[in-house]
Amino acid sequence: MHKLRIPYKYKPRDYQLPLLKAMDSGTKRAICIWHRRAGKDKTLINLIAKKIFERKGVYYYFFPTYTQARKILWDGIDKDGFALLNHFPKKLIKKKNDQEMKLIFKNGSIFQCLGTENPHAIRGTNPIGCIFSEYAYQNPQIWEIISPILLENNGWAVFNTTPNGKNHAYRLYKMAKKNPDWFAEKLTIENTGVITKKMLEKEQKEGLDQDFIQRDYFCSFEGSTKGSYYSKELKKAFIGKIKAEKEIPVDTWWDLGMSDSTAIIFTQNIGKKIYIIDYLEASGEGLEFYINELRKKPYKYGFHYAPHDIKVRELGSGKSRIEIARNLGINFQIIKNIPLIDGINAVRKILPFCAFDEKKCARLLDALDNYKKAFNEKTKEFQSYPLHDWSSHGADAFRYLAVGHKEKEGINKRIIAENKLYSRKIYDTKNAY
Repeated sequence: MHKLRIPYKYKPRDYQLPLLKAMDSGTKRAICIWHRRAGKDKTLINLIAKKIFERKGVYYYFFPTYTQARKILWDGIDKDGFALLNHFPKKLIKKKNDQEMKLIFKNGSIFQCLGTENPHAIRGTNPIGCIFSEYAYQNPQIWEIISPILLENNGWAVFNTTPNGKNHAYRLYKMAKKNPDWFAEKLTIENTGVITKKMLEKEQKEGLDQDFIQRDYFCSFEGSTKGSYYSKELKKAFIGKIKAEKEIPVDTWWDLGMSDSTAIIFTQNIGKKIYIIDYLEASGEGLEFYINELRKKPYKYGFHYAPHDIKVRELGSGKSRIEIARNLGINFQIIKNIPLIDGINAVRKILPFCAFDEKKCARLLDALDNYKKAFNEKTKEFQSYPLHDWSSHGADAFRYLAVGHKEKEGINKRIIAENKLYSRKIYDTKNAY
């Protein structure tokens, strides 16, 4: 009988071996910050091919979008013209579903490529092995959903990515480096030799962006997120531990989703600073859920702000959400509707005067850092409008904060009066923005 060797038609490069050996030795969690063209997906498709025949189960390969999953892996071909899917021996495949990007193997295992645009669609699944490709560009909520499933199933996960600012992938890498249960590795072109200095010099002369070089070839987390509206301004904000002041009213700023997520930002004003003390985001819930969540928090509330579309009447009840909220005990203030670009500019102006609680507002910070211009794949240019993705909800809520904050009547008088109660430094508020 002819035997097949798994991995199939694959010879790892020397620098790829430590990851593969770690996963073979029983490591359950790994993160690889590997430079562009280091062979991340080539390596990991072979890892998952091996795991599929070691233990029967469901295996997922996640990409930031469904389109990327198809282009990069499902239809992917390496530089030698070898299709990535051919690392799964055809003799061992029972069924191939091209539409769902799914393979069913003769041993009963299932492999599927997925995008993480809508992580809630993954709820209820039961994988035992997952790979997150270019995790720095994915919706971080996907790991919150998958992690407890793998924990219960004694499953494994590998994250691969190039940096995209100091976002959720950066925090995961920092944690993993200190955690003996994780394999964590960063490989730049200086470690692998795949891209030589001579090759890089040629690209630099041709005008390749320096931020791109540092980020994608030297795996630097210091650069700005590609196409981000707020990355540079966000670096001017304070990010750290913030203790909410009990006697200062907490204002909330809402982005109300219908089929999408609802995002709520919690702020306190002290002098010139806006303290962002908390953040809440969820989906698939009604207003009553969010109002109950607000009541659970130990805050004394001031005003609640929402965009103008809260006045739109729902087809089912015939009532507007502002009326529904009023019946539930919340009276919303309506934020003026202004052009999108004006709102974006308002955020840019206000960010240097903001202070964020690093832990409670981690998802909001990721949203602001990742909120970016749409990219045209044909022209290879960024567009003049935002990409609608997971980061939009938090970024929209913050845009309403920036617009509404400047409109608050008597805000400076109220801040100054409140500051008499506190030991924090009082700022001059005349020219705050």
